[in-house]
Amino acid sequence: QVQLVESGGGLVQAGGSLRLSCAASGHTSSYAMGWFRQAPGKEREFVAGITWSGGSTYYADSVKGRSTISRDNAKNTVYLQMNSLKPEDTADYYCAVRRGSLVVLTTLYDYWGQGTQVTVSS
Repeated sequence: QVQLVESGGGLVQAGGSLRLSCAASGHTSSYAMGWFRQAPGKEREFVAGITWSGGSTYYADSVKGRSTISRDNAKNTVYLQMNSLKPEDTADYYCAVRRGSLVVLTTLYDYWGQGTQVTVSS
């Protein structure tokens, strides 16, 4: 069993930055970790993901070049640094883990956090 707790969300002006954190408890060795977001009235979507080793990352086009995902396995924590934030980045952000390879489909992730809200004002 893996538990995930997100933090770092908040209200920020357009152009600003936030760093989201996801602390995992339990055994996450060999788990890929991903960040997802869900805006009101929209489906949950993949934002960024990272393999267990941290050697491979993948980003949605919507955040590519503005965001960096990283992980500290010693702390069992994954981070999402988001820069140049836009109002369309406003959403609830979730982290999730799955055993195995990094994928973008939400349905293939095994454990989810409760989410942290990000609001970007124009």
